[in-house]
Amino acid sequence: MNLDPALDLVLERTLNAPKELLYQCWTEERHLPHFFVPRPHRVVRCRLDVRVGGACETTFEVDGTEMQNNGVYLEVIENEKLVFTDGYTEGWKPAPDPFMTAIVLFEDAGEGRTKYTAIARHRSTDTAEAHKAMGFYDGWGTVAGQLEEYARGLMT
Repeated sequence: MNLDPALDLVLERTLNAPKELLYQCWTEERHLPHFFVPRPHRVVRCRLDVRVGGACETTFEVDGTEMQNNGVYLEVIENEKLVFTDGYTEGWKPAPDPFMTAIVLFEDAGEGRTKYTAIARHRSTDTAEAHKAMGFYDGWGTVAGQLEEYARGLMT
C-alpha cells in the first residue's frame, strides 16, 4: 500500500485475538458498539451493510452530544480488509463535507494473534493535521485496546 505520511495516519498493533473474530466485531451491529469509540463515549446507533456500496453508519454520543457519521464501504475482503469512507453516503451520493477514508487490515500474526492496522486517509494535510490534533493516535489506540478486550471476552 502506498502511504503518504502527510495525508495518512497509521496505527499498528498486535492484538491477542484471531483475525476472524476481530473482523466479526467490526462487521456485526451487535458487536461494534462495544469498542468503536473511546469510553466513556458510546455508540448509540449503527447500521452496517457490509458490502461494496453498503451503508456504514454510526452515531456516537460524546459528552451528551450526538455525532452522526454516514458513509459506505468501498472494499470488503472477509477477515482481511475493510475500507469505508464518509466521502459518499448510501446510493453513492457525494457527502457535503467528507473527512476521511478508513482502511482496517487484519493479518494473522500466529498463535491466535492479529496484526491490526488502522489507517485514516485524508484529502488534505490540513484535515490530517486536524485529525492528529483531535487525538487520532490516543483515540484509535484506545479503540484497538477495547476491541481486543471485547473480542477476548467473546472467546471465553
